[in-house]
This record gives sequence, structure tokens and C-alpha cells, in this order.
Amino acid sequence: MNSYFEKLGQTVLERWREQNFSLEVFPELTRIAIDETPPSENVDIDEMIHEFLFNDEQPFQGESGFGQPELIAFNDTRFYIQILFWLEGTTEIHQHEFSGAFHVMRGSSVHSEFDFVNARSVTPHIRIGDLRVKRIELLETGSTVPITSGRECIHSLFHLDTPSITVVIRTHHDPGTGPQYNYLPPHIAIDPLHSDTLTARRKQLLDVLEATEDRHYATFVNKMMEQLDFERGFNTLRHAMTHLQELDEWDEALAMFQNKHGELALGVPDTLDECLRRETISQMRHFIVNPEHRFFLALLMNVQNRSDIISLITQRFPSSSPIDTILGWAEELMEPSDFGISLLDATFPESLDIDIEEQSEWFIVALKQALDGDADGDELVEGISEIQAALKASCLRPLFS
Repeated sequence: MNSYFEKLGQTVLERWREQNFSLEVFPELTRIAIDETPPSENVDIDEMIHEFLFNDEQPFQGESGFGQPELIAFNDTRFYIQILFWLEGTTEIHQHEFSGAFHVMRGSSVHSEFDFVNARSVTPHIRIGDLRVKRIELLETGSTVPITSGRECIHSLFHLDTPSITVVIRTHHDPGTGPQYNYLPPHIAIDPLHSDTLTARRKQLLDVLEATEDRHYATFVNKMMEQLDFERGFNTLRHAMTHLQELDEWDEALAMFQNKHGELALGVPDTLDECLRRETISQMRHFIVNPEHRFFLALLMNVQNRSDIISLITQRFPSSSPIDTILGWAEELMEPSDFGISLLDATFPESLDIDIEEQSEWFIVALKQALDGDADGDELVEGISEIQAALKASCLRPLFS
């Protein structure tokens, strides 16, 4: 592998040995080592790729589950250095069972950090609480961020460029810091590595019933909701949600789950609704490639209110009006559908008798009134409130908060 990473690895190893391999100092130690000679300034990426493709003398290539792909650039018994390529990468909100630091070698990302408060364990593999945004920042090429293992470092990354490349110096495993929970905002944490093969097979069997359009699908799910414990019931309900909504059977299944689990289930409806919204945004990455539009998607996924969205747009595009920027993106993202004009997943209301040629303009008027803060003001014209209701029900919801 590139000699730069061998030198960086040896530097970290020597400095950490002087600190008696203390896990407490490792994140800051690695951040300093990276920033002294940043990979973004010292590694020729094309040359690195060529060397990896044609030189067999490489460190052992493990599999961490991160990256598209992951390359191991340095490997020691205590830590290793990985290079992570991201093509469509949007990480789950997660914590780690390792510590270290990551560096943006190419591209940029929206980095969000969270706290999980009022938390309680339901089982060793699922927790309930309140996930709250602690900080959101734009990471440009050259940025370095420490990683602390455990629940003190809950974060997510939405990569804006294709590819984005990060360099990570990390321990193999920090004892006592698991499980490595994923967080489903606003109220659920789950252990993604927990293997419940019975639930997995049941979900696969439900997929068979869905594919064959079995008329008993909803009946079976409802009966499962009456019998299953919270963990298995939640995972099954989450899996079946989309098809139950298509069948117009969702409300009954959710009600049965809530009736069985009472207070434990209070946050489940909002959590599953947000899961669907975030998945919708994530899927949009497959056909939205413009970096500015991806930045907009990242804000819609990770920022909870209009004022913070406007603040981050101002930070990235200081010379432009943030409201005009949002309206410009909205115009660029609108496209015709079978039912009229759509803005991302918001479709123009069929109930309004407005020609398709004029619908884009009405969308912009409705959105502008919301962004200007007068969405409920006297200037509303007939039909605007209905358009805003469609926008609020879509992934654009944070713009109305």
C-alpha cells in the first residue's frame, strides 16, 4: 500500500505506545497525526488506486461493513487504517464499538451528531428514548473528526459527492462499548447485528405472501401484533408497514401493536413515519446526482427545522439568498408525473383544477409563503393551503417546522 499510510500508521503506533495504549487519548492522538500531514494533501488518489490494483503486497483485507469499497491501508494488532469510498453512501444514525478519527480525503458531507436522552432498555437489543440533534456541520475536503466509542458519539454522514473518500484510523474493538446501536429517530435504538433468525424467516414468509397477493396478509400481521413481544413486533411491523399501507390496513395493525404494549409503544408511530420519510430521501440519491441537490436532500433528511436549514445553506452559499436558493432548487427538481407536477415526493393536489402548465408556479408560491414565515397569514389565496398540506406530508416537512 502507499508508503504514506505506512508512515502514518507507524507514527500513530509510536505515539500511542508512549501513552500506554490508552483508549481515552486515542481519538485526539489520531486526529493530530492526521492533521499534521493530511491525506487530502499528501495522497495522489489515482496513484493509490493503481498501486492497490497492481501490487499484491497489501495489508490483510478485512470487512468492517463500511465503504463502497473499503481498502485496508495499514494493519496492526491494536488498530488499522481504512480508506472508504462512498458512491451512494448515507450512513444510518449510529454509534461505534471502536474509537479513532476520520478524515475527508475527497468530497464533502453533512455530519450530524445526536444525544439519546430519557433512554431505557426494553431488551438487550432495543431501547426507547428521545433522539435529539446536538450539532450539524458541513465537512469539506480536509476535515478531520475524532470518533469516541460508545453512546457519547452518535452520528450520521450524508455524502454529497460521488465518490466521497474518507480515511479512518480506528481500533479493532473497544471492550464494553457495545452494542453498536443504530438509531431510528425520534425514539428507537436497535442493535443491527443481533441475529433473530426466526423473525428473519417470518419476514421472508410475509414477503412471499405479499408477492403472491395473498388475501390473508393483513390478517396474519394483525394476529402477530397481538402475540409478539415488543422487539419482534416492532421489527415485523416496520417490515410490513409499506405493504399494509398499500392495502389500507396499516391503522389496524399499528393500533393492535399499541394496545398490546401501551406506554412502550408511544413513540413508535412517529418513528415508523420518520423511517419511511428518511428511506424516501435515501432512495432519491439513486437518481439525483447534482451535488447541490444532494446537499438539499441531506438537509431535509438530517435537519429538523427551517431556521437551521437556512443557516446551513447560508454557510455553504454565503453570497446567495438562502430562500431564493431553496426556491431555485425546487424549480429544478420539479417534474411531471402521471397525476400532475411533483416536487420530490410531493404531488400537486388532484382536487385543484389547475392546468399542469401552471402547477409549478403554484408550488413555488406555496413554498415561498412557508419560507417567508407567512404560511398561515392573510395573504393565502384559495388552494395554497391545500398545496402546503401536500408539501408538509412529503420529505419537505422540515421546511414547515
